[in-house]
Amino acid sequence: MTSSLLKTLIGMAAVVSCTTAAADSVTVTDVTGREVTLEAPAERVILGEGRQIYLLGLLEPEDPFAHIVGWREDFFQADPDNYARYAERFPEIEALPTFGGFKDGTFDVEQAASLTPDVVFMNLEAKAATEDAAYDDKLAQLGIPIIYVDFREDPIEHTIPSMRIMGQVMNDEAAAEEFIDFAEAQLARVTDVINEANPERPSVFIDRAGGYSDECCMSFGPGNFGEYVTLAGGINIADGIIPGSFGTLNPEQIIAANPDHVVVTGGNWDAYVPGGAWVGVGPGSDMQAAHAKLEALTSRTAMTGIQAVEDGNFHAIWHQFYNSPYYFVAIQQLAKWLHPSLFEDLDPEATMQELHDRFLPINYEPGYWVSLHDD
Repeated sequence: MTSSLLKTLIGMAAVVSCTTAAADSVTVTDVTGREVTLEAPAERVILGEGRQIYLLGLLEPEDPFAHIVGWREDFFQADPDNYARYAERFPEIEALPTFGGFKDGTFDVEQAASLTPDVVFMNLEAKAATEDAAYDDKLAQLGIPIIYVDFREDPIEHTIPSMRIMGQVMNDEAAAEEFIDFAEAQLARVTDVINEANPERPSVFIDRAGGYSDECCMSFGPGNFGEYVTLAGGINIADGIIPGSFGTLNPEQIIAANPDHVVVTGGNWDAYVPGGAWVGVGPGSDMQAAHAKLEALTSRTAMTGIQAVEDGNFHAIWHQFYNSPYYFVAIQQLAKWLHPSLFEDLDPEATMQELHDRFLPINYEPGYWVSLHDD
């Protein structure tokens, strides 16, 4: 960045700062423990990941895009089904400036600064790359703070604090607390029963984005979907093999573990792998097609002779439950699969319906999970 351009952009930021002088100063502690002070409510926001709209949609359902001046382009690519539903309700999103990623080095600081944002919300997993590329220093010179949130690296630990942080910054604390109360109550409908009954725990292999590539098999360690399995009363076979949230198992490890259940995470990923073998689940998905793709995945080498295939305990669930504040719905559905008699009266479909009716700007459409049992 040239010094003259930097001075110009600093001047632009100062002008915008003066126009928001009536706002109150607020200090928040982000999920990394950094204290960040800024004027609130933020009027001009950049989303470092497009799927952060999952959070803003809960906080400001009447118009979640009212304060967004730019966002990363991943929402359209990773979750085209929900993107289409948001675009139908809020067509202005098609004109929002989009950015490349911080992790792949394609973020354009000058473009971002020209939008004079009050804040950039950044996902935790991009922190190292952000600092390595000195994006944080460059934005700091312009008076543009970065606030880290997380609903992917450790969704159970960080989703609720992230909701509170965004609620503070956007002056939506009441909306944040209402959702948090709902989320905690829905999670307790599973964890209270598991803690009380202490059932025998079936073993589970989470097949992360199964069919996305020819290689097998990505999975989750003790975090993210791996923790969902534990909370739902199962044993994650990758726990103790994959040290972090994400990693890979080889076919021999899966066959040796002989899991009682396999849960494939899926989505509609034509933007990434056109016509791929991934299982297309998500709002309004073709369940017959998803069922056929799920069944096809049982023939892979890693699934040879395992109990889950023999018993038909082979399922698929929406991948974005790993990267959204709706984690508790996934835990409910996992619990239904793992302990059907314990959770006979639990209805994750109704939970998802209530989530949309009470908190979200788009209508609920089924299609978020499928099982070979659904014949």
